[in-house]
Amino acid sequence: MKLIRASLCAVALVATLTPLAAQDLSTGPRRPVLTVSGEGKASAAPDMATLSSGVVSEGKTAREALDANSSAVAQMIAAIKAAGVEGRDVFTSGFSVQPQYAPPKKDSSEAPRITGYQVSNNVTVRVRDLAKLGNLLDELVTKGANQIGGIAFDISEPGKLTDAARAAAVKDARHQAEIIAEASGVRIVRVVSISGEGGPRPMPRMMSAPAMMMKEDSVPVEAGETEVRAGVSITYEIEPR
Repeated sequence: MKLIRASLCAVALVATLTPLAAQDLSTGPRRPVLTVSGEGKASAAPDMATLSSGVVSEGKTAREALDANSSAVAQMIAAIKAAGVEGRDVFTSGFSVQPQYAPPKKDSSEAPRITGYQVSNNVTVRVRDLAKLGNLLDELVTKGANQIGGIAFDISEPGKLTDAARAAAVKDARHQAEIIAEASGVRIVRVVSISGEGGPRPMPRMMSAPAMMMKEDSVPVEAGETEVRAGVSITYEIEPR
């Protein structure tokens, strides 16, 4: 009777441990891994541009400077909209009223004296039709704009460009992994993990305002190409050949 009980206990113990043992056998020893980084890029001609334009005015009083500035900015905005830019693509990006001081006399202890005021008003403009950009720049200067910031060219719908850059990054990583594996005498088994190295990075082309304003008639503008870059890190499981 004791022998039967001992046998039953042994069977119960084996039955209890069987799932764990099966799990250990199925997992087996872990294979080594190879981690590589890939980078991809894609480029296309931009279809939009963003620029900053503004007017700086001076006057003996703040009111005088503000009136002169408001009149000039109103003409500038009217010229922007007359060029076909929609109201949603024009917004104020900076406004200030600053007193102007006379330089202190040498060895003088007198407080600085206000000699006038300076008013600055800047707007940011998004141009969705690049064919109008050159004429718009020329018109802005004609209508009184005396400040134009750098121009950034971009793509209005960068989704396809981003997808292409990411796909190129994955292909680059796979290519590097295959070269390393071949040289090391191992074989790639499967992908263990994939992680992106930050988001896609747009590389907009910039053009400085002074160089453009030196041109005569309509301002010549070259948009070139906008480039998007993406990075990826992939870990592959490998085994000997």
